[in-house]
Amino acid sequence: MPDLRRGVWYGIAAYALWGLFPLYWPLLKPSGAVEILAHRMLWSLAAVVAILAVRRHWKWIRRMTRRQVLLLTAAAGLVSANWGVYIYAVNSGHVVESALGYFINPLVSILFGVVILGERLRRWQWVAVGLGATAVVILTLGYGQLPWIALTLAFSFGLYGLVKKKAQVGAAESLTIETLVMLVPAAIYLFTLGEGNTFGNHGTGHALLLISSGIVTAVPLLFFAASVITVPLTIVGLLQYIAPVLQFLCGVLIVKETMPAERWLGFGVVWLALAVFTWDSLRYGLVKQPVQEKELATVG
Repeated sequence: MPDLRRGVWYGIAAYALWGLFPLYWPLLKPSGAVEILAHRMLWSLAAVVAILAVRRHWKWIRRMTRRQVLLLTAAAGLVSANWGVYIYAVNSGHVVESALGYFINPLVSILFGVVILGERLRRWQWVAVGLGATAVVILTLGYGQLPWIALTLAFSFGLYGLVKKKAQVGAAESLTIETLVMLVPAAIYLFTLGEGNTFGNHGTGHALLLISSGIVTAVPLLFFAASVITVPLTIVGLLQYIAPVLQFLCGVLIVKETMPAERWLGFGVVWLALAVFTWDSLRYGLVKQPVQEKELATVG
């Protein structure tokens, strides 16, 4: 199989797995969102360390600079917020709103490019951002409040991606540092839960599901890392919509979340904004080279 085709299939697999996360996290109930997050940090660290051990890939540790460690420490806080809010959203019946967060994330990334990196936008990029802002207003009126879950996911994920890009560290390596940073607070939280800790108190199956959160985190990341080595960023940009589309379908078709007219209208404007954004990106062919593994971020 040609490298490009194989890379595309790896990318599809990665985003499909991320898109199906709303079916996995509810299996971990009655564990609360913070307890699940703590276990995810703990077992993700174990998973990526095992992967690095198999690859015998440790030399990168000596090459780490203080700046990279500080950036990845910040990334650890951002990914913790993102993962925690996402788990809470899915397990409390807000799957559709969590999907919205990842739909508007590309538009938030454009905004960060202007505000933080000083980039200049083309006309149609401004149109896309304007449509995205309009959609948020429509959805705010529909929800009766700001869609804070979606905005938190979009902004934390956007900042996380920006910090990861600045750090220039490989996917498995950066996840190792991030989960290592969060290991102590995660362990302290689990220890202080005492009798409230659900691990081992709800059967072997539940305990194994909590442990498997590390594998669930690592596998799509590895697929994505294998994909972006050969796949141009323009194609990755199209593949990224697989995850929120599947999340949206899970929310509407499986969780049976209500979708009043104003919510459909808001999502319609978001999808129009993304269509404009994607068309403009393909039209200009901004990036024709494969994206670097060091710029990876993880969904959900």
